[in-house]
Amino acid sequence: MISKSHDMSRSLLCLSVFTCFSIALLCLCFFACFPSSAGATDFYVFYLGGQSNMDGYGQASELPADLQGEVERVPIFHGNKSADCTPVDGRGMWTTLRPGHGFGFKSDGKKVTYSDRIGIELTFARRLQELLPDKRIALIKYSRGGTSIDEDAAGRFGCWEPDFEQGEGEGHGINQYDHFLATIRYAMSDSDINDDGETDRLIPAGIIWMQGESDAAYTAEIADRYEAHLKRLMDLMRAALRSDDLPVVIGRISDSGQDDDDGQVWEHGDTIRTAQAAFVKKDGHAALVTNTDEYGYSDRWHYDTAGYIDLGQQFAEAWLSISEMNMPQQENASGGNSESSTDP
Repeated sequence: MISKSHDMSRSLLCLSVFTCFSIALLCLCFFACFPSSAGATDFYVFYLGGQSNMDGYGQASELPADLQGEVERVPIFHGNKSADCTPVDGRGMWTTLRPGHGFGFKSDGKKVTYSDRIGIELTFARRLQELLPDKRIALIKYSRGGTSIDEDAAGRFGCWEPDFEQGEGEGHGINQYDHFLATIRYAMSDSDINDDGETDRLIPAGIIWMQGESDAAYTAEIADRYEAHLKRLMDLMRAALRSDDLPVVIGRISDSGQDDDDGQVWEHGDTIRTAQAAFVKKDGHAALVTNTDEYGYSDRWHYDTAGYIDLGQQFAEAWLSISEMNMPQQENASGGNSESSTDP
């Protein structure tokens, strides 16, 4: 009786081991039949904002052949621009980056209309791909020509003042800051921006800001307020992107010297330039691109095509100089002019 019980125990043990092995094998085969979520993509997202020299007035027809096609593997969400005191806009959709995201670009959220102009986005993205070949890049763009930060310099173009209270009805209190927030909200709400069926992770990586000319065009008092206004706006944009130490790269404004009276287009441009440099020096996570002094102009206000091509590259290299992703690849940088400030 004892022997039979022992044999039965051995049999049950063998059956148990066999059963567990079979279940494990079945589970392995089952999960092998389904795609893994490991294919989800991390995108490092950059916001591009400002006024007309961020819009971009370069001519797409003047691009060299290697810049005329799509920028593969780089999606962009370009928010539709609207005036102050109008209902919140920022409509757009994720598309593959290509020429046509300069002045005149439009979107209704269901389709996009490309323009014949380009801004910094093409060479900014391409240079980042060179510097960080193992990272995926994505861009969010919202800018509007002629806009100031200071409400008193808004003119007919608009402003980025966060506490704006003008307008009526659905447009009451709505300005460029609100259109920016809507653009970010639309862009970040898409969980699969490359449409590969996998949930993507969008990681805010930087703010690229080209603006200040309109704040330089009015009074000395407005220009004197620019540093404080710039700091507050960048802090709020960082908060909107949920990263207090998000790297910010500022493009220093320059002057074409084509004013009919004294040659200087931006009467208080030097004050704005000083304010931009002061912000960068004090911020701890910012850089200033100064190559703008070297660019040609297509009119009194806007850089020529070659200027936008170079500016995009300089923005990318300046960002890398203050980023946690600062890698050995930066040794390949072209040596542009930028100033930066980082915590010791």
